[in-house]
Amino acid sequence: MLTSPLALLLVGVLFVLGACSGGDAESTQQASASDKEVIMRLTSTAFEHEGEIPQRYTCDGLDVSPALIIHELSPGAVSLVLVMDDPDAPGGTWDHWIAYDVAPAHEVPEDVDSLGTPGTNSWGRTGYGGPCPPNGTHRYFFTVYALDTELGLEPGADKATVLAALADHVLAEAELMGTYSRT
Repeated sequence: MLTSPLALLLVGVLFVLGACSGGDAESTQQASASDKEVIMRLTSTAFEHEGEIPQRYTCDGLDVSPALIIHELSPGAVSLVLVMDDPDAPGGTWDHWIAYDVAPAHEVPEDVDSLGTPGTNSWGRTGYGGPCPPNGTHRYFFTVYALDTELGLEPGADKATVLAALADHVLAEAELMGTYSRT
């Protein structure tokens, strides 16, 4: 129970602060709605998030990259980084596609030949390498990062180098995951 003069003073101050905050519920809701952060999203016309990646985009098909759509791209983006990897590979995460210093765009077309500066994937080559799991169903994560700068790395950087370079420059990121099984 609050009986000391200090406790009574504290209750009074809190009451006055609450009364002075002013505004009605409607204006508070409007302010909250207008202050919501827009979240970048990544989708594909080829498959849905957590859906199966069509064979066309795998080693069992044409092995071409799927079209990707970037929704709510950060307006301050100077460049993009795209990484596709498979964390379910038997020897650890397998990098399928790395591209950096990509010009900001809302779409990455299907079967893109060159995209920004190419990084080196786990096969030791640049460019897209589609899903090709040796066993079971694997998950493939496409991640796009919107950056406030270009990385300026030489072509062929690996994923660890790219991720280290972008660490303090990410404005937003989005992820799309698809699955594939060869059985």
